Amino acid sequence: MQYDVVIVGAGPVGATAARYAALNGASVLLIEEHSSVGSPVECTGLLSTRAISECDVKPTNDFVLNSVKGAHIYSPNGICLPIDGGKTKAYVVSRKIFDRKLVDMAVDAGVDVSIKTRAVGLNRNDGRQELSVLQNGVPKIISANVIIGADGVRSNVARMAGLGQVRMVLSGIQIEAKYSSNNADFVELFMGSQAPGFFAWTVPLNEKVSRIGLAVSTGNKMHAVQYLNDLLNSGKGVAKRYGGGILDLVYGGIPLGPLEKTVADGVLIAGDAAGQVKPTSGGGIYTGAVCAKIAGEVAASAAIEKNTSEDRLNEYEKRWRAKLGRELNIGMKIHEFMGGLSDNELDELLDSINTPIILDLITEYGDMDHPSILIKKLLSPTNSWQMVNVLRAFAKVLL
Repeated sequence: MQYDVVIVGAGPVGATAARYAALNGASVLLIEEHSSVGSPVECTGLLSTRAISECDVKPTNDFVLNSVKGAHIYSPNGICLPIDGGKTKAYVVSRKIFDRKLVDMAVDAGVDVSIKTRAVGLNRNDGRQELSVLQNGVPKIISANVIIGADGVRSNVARMAGLGQVRMVLSGIQIEAKYSSNNADFVELFMGSQAPGFFAWTVPLNEKVSRIGLAVSTGNKMHAVQYLNDLLNSGKGVAKRYGGGILDLVYGGIPLGPLEKTVADGVLIAGDAAGQVKPTSGGGIYTGAVCAKIAGEVAASAAIEKNTSEDRLNEYEKRWRAKLGRELNIGMKIHEFMGGLSDNELDELLDSINTPIILDLITEYGDMDHPSILIKKLLSPTNSWQMVNVLRAFAKVLL
């Protein structure tokens, strides 16, 4: 089995990288270790409108379950920060159907697909990559000019290529259950010690059913399962509207902090495997799709040129960091700051933000994919007087 480019992992990032490699003239194989595309699901299924667009699809009823236009953000003592985008900002989707749609698009572009195929070894021989796989349990060797690792948070390809691991992995859990939403057009976010190091959420499928979950940083006194159990049985907040029972259950890790290097001789790493995930929200579809397109283009051109050295493939590294590096860096600083606040500090900070003028700025300039736009606007000289109380809250924390 010989190809110009082989992609490991058939999620949205892998499927998009495969499609772009094929569209740029390469022979492409997309492999997936599980028995079906889109399973198991390890995602909230809340995708920004930009994420859908970046994947080159239009939102349709076959995979869109609901649309949301904003968020209600709750501080530990129940202060609600209402963020109303005024129009659809994100879609709640069926990831199984969405993922399969992207793989179908890759197949239409000429990509071969092999499921139940797990990468277990990687060796460079005479300028080509030899990928050892178990295909339906049978050992095989696949030869390729370039391997793209899009195999998730604990990437085997990154490890085998000597590129290490992402900076940190949050532990996440989510259920689908009966839940009485105050407004099915809004997601809910819950900050503080009920989900230390990140936040808890409810994502409405409709007025009666939501996805309820949380993620926590490692090193906490309890596992994510225990934090979710407490959230559902606390007698306040989410628990008051939780209808009991579980319709679906999802576990997953959220990688934060990109790899120091995402290229090696004959290898590119993309998506969750590379840590190309927004640290503020944990979303990785938009950022992953941006990087996947670049990876597919660079891999195809390098393979066709028969120059797959690290120096040649470094074009991918430079291009994706130029597009997203600053946003990911700012997002990580926001994540680290918010994760270090006590419940009282979070209460004070959100209370200082909860003013009509600042909420209007957030509504107009807030962007879940590019937080730097809002930060720049809030800190501009023309708005500095409106930020006095917020800066005081920051100062109390820092000093």
